[in-house]
Order: sequence, then C-alpha cells, then structure tokens
Amino acid sequence: MSSKLEQLQALLAPVVVALGYECWGIEFSAQGRHSLLRVYIDKEGGVLVDDCAIVSRQISGVLDVEDPIAVEYTLEVSSPGMERPLFTIEQFAKFAGEQVKIKLRSPFEGRRNFQGLLRGVEEQDVVVQVEDHEFLLPIDMIDKANIIPSFD
Repeated sequence: MSSKLEQLQALLAPVVVALGYECWGIEFSAQGRHSLLRVYIDKEGGVLVDDCAIVSRQISGVLDVEDPIAVEYTLEVSSPGMERPLFTIEQFAKFAGEQVKIKLRSPFEGRRNFQGLLRGVEEQDVVVQVEDHEFLLPIDMIDKANIIPSFD
C-alpha cells in the first residue's frame, strides 16, 4: 500500500467507523492534476444514498481541515456494490467460494490477470483456482480485486 493511501486510511477510517459504518476500503488514484479519492462504506442491511451523503459530508470536513491531498481531487463515497472490491486478507477469507477477478501490480508466473474461484487465504497469500491450476498470490502484489456477481 502506498504511503498516501496509508495516510488516507489512517485519517478517514476512524471517521467512517465513528459514524457507525464499516470502512470497507479506500482507493486513491492520482491522474495528473486531478485525482480521485473513493471511500467504500458498508453496514448491516446495506448502504443507502443518504448514508453516502452523511459520510461524504463528514469526510469532506476532515479533508478540508487536514488537507492531505495537495492536488485537485474528486471525493466519492460508495457502497461496495455487487462487484465488491476486496482490499484486506480478511475480506478475501470472508468471500472464499466466490468467483473473483484479480489484477496484479506486476506479473506473477508470467501473468497479471487472474479470474477464477477464490479458494481462501494462506497466511499473506490469496489462493485462486483458475481452471485446473491453483495460484497463491501475495496480497501485497494485488492491485485490484473484485467479486464477480453470480445471478443463479
């Protein structure tokens, strides 16, 4: 995790939790002079638009005071949704048995993209079965991971 992302996580997660929500994850992407800060929140029973507005207002206030992002940015507060992103080893463990799509920061065994069955975790590795092969992907190599929704 980048130091900027760690700084934002440390600053914003307690705010989200204090409001009664789970801070599911934070994404920050710097795109030239304009960046995007996306905060995913969750709660029992699901997240409504009003929940996102409440958290957004509170986070905006904290960001205005602390000013951790030097460039212009857009703040989005969202539920994890159906294509739920996975950020932590605990989240990967919780969703074992689901189909996932994983993109790595750098190639592992010659590839960066994996799509298959999330088997679980082993220490700091995410175990994914792609067809007949099982891969142990180090969590710190994962750039992006999402659940693939099932409509059975």
